[in-house]
Amino acid sequence: MAHLIISAAHKSSGKTTISIGLCAALRQQGHVVQPFKKGPDYIDPLWLGQAAGRSCYNLDFFTMGRNEIPRLFQKHMAGADIGVIEGNKGLYDGLDLDGSNSNAALAALLQAPVVLVLDTRGMTRGVAPLILGYQAFDENIRIAGVVLNSVGGSRHETKLRNVIEHYTDAKVIGAVPRNDSVQIDERHLGLMPSNEAEAAQERIDTIARHVGCNVDLNTVMDIANLAPSAVKTRETRKTSDAHADPVSIAYARDAAFGFYYPDDLDTLENSGARLLPFDTLKDEAMPEADGLFIGGGFPETAMEALSANAGMRRSLRDFIEQGGPAYAECGGLMYLCRSLEWEGRRGEMVGVIRADVKMHQKPQGRGYVRLCETSCHPWPDSKPQARRVNAHEFHYSGLEHLDESLRFAYKVERGYGVDGFHDGLVYKNLLANYSHMRNVGSSHWAERFVAHVRSCVNRRKS
Repeated sequence: MAHLIISAAHKSSGKTTISIGLCAALRQQGHVVQPFKKGPDYIDPLWLGQAAGRSCYNLDFFTMGRNEIPRLFQKHMAGADIGVIEGNKGLYDGLDLDGSNSNAALAALLQAPVVLVLDTRGMTRGVAPLILGYQAFDENIRIAGVVLNSVGGSRHETKLRNVIEHYTDAKVIGAVPRNDSVQIDERHLGLMPSNEAEAAQERIDTIARHVGCNVDLNTVMDIANLAPSAVKTRETRKTSDAHADPVSIAYARDAAFGFYYPDDLDTLENSGARLLPFDTLKDEAMPEADGLFIGGGFPETAMEALSANAGMRRSLRDFIEQGGPAYAECGGLMYLCRSLEWEGRRGEMVGVIRADVKMHQKPQGRGYVRLCETSCHPWPDSKPQARRVNAHEFHYSGLEHLDESLRFAYKVERGYGVDGFHDGLVYKNLLANYSHMRNVGSSHWAERFVAHVRSCVNRRKS
């Protein structure tokens, strides 16, 4: 099972661009590439998935158990020639002092060789002690190759290679010159999502040519083949097969809303839901469905178009007001409020949540969250372990003029949520939170939501 981790000495070293380029270039060579992303992230996986032609799956120590990660990894490696795992931040960076949730910990867990991407701007001889330190820091981590990124030219490259060859035994597998044409536009939340970037495929093709011409792809495959043929896993509970009583769930998927974990969508379907995608910007109304799901995204960048589509806003409002079971996360929550204000402009939104949204210059909630369910949760679960949920948030918006009579499904033990103390607004059969959930062993939100939708359907029939 050939696989490797693309990591770096620190964040913003260009590892995402290198990872996208490797996925696309290896795919163009005829390899079946399976991408993965460490940590909670929607944006990088959109690009990696498009580059590889296969959905990208997240591997995250905070939301997943240590036994879940290799199981998910092995499951989605089926049929792939190579697995490319993009790390987050630096190789040894992480929440805990012992590095138990770092990229290095993931490499050790999956027995994956590491390719270290180094931002070489302003660096020559200093590259040697950096590499030596990373090699020596953890003897269990195998740094099998180094990619020199943002190289200033052939003279700069020669100096770097000579220094590395003289002082270290590191293998340089590529030197990628600076090139503004391969940069992906950035905005306040990170890289622009591929689902809304114009000419995204053209940009991916450009990156593939740039990386493919400057990194030895054969050596990349050789490094990936250093990984063991199988990763140790333990059996676990299986998700439900398609239920005898299927339900339909409409979900927004367009330029404004595109943040969905593919394994969550898989679980919704495996639990008996037929997913009906719709476009909040172009469609006149939501599809006829039993349930509604609006994930995260960037509604502020599509504010005028969302506001102008009065028919869609009306259909969503009618569905929720009539008691239709609905779930929304972050951008979806924002869209369901009364209004959205950004950069001095204001747009009318759906209006079922009695609050107004204002975008801020700095993040209002960022990072991992830990939530405790309250008795107001609309999808009750009798299992005690379901009471606490690990999730993540990243939002620059906040709610103003919030109706004080609204109930909350969660108390916030770590993070910010809606107001620093609560998250998960409950209105009729709607649950809307800033936190992004993940359907994992400790939190079966997707299965619970389908069961809730099914119970609502059955109540209407009785």
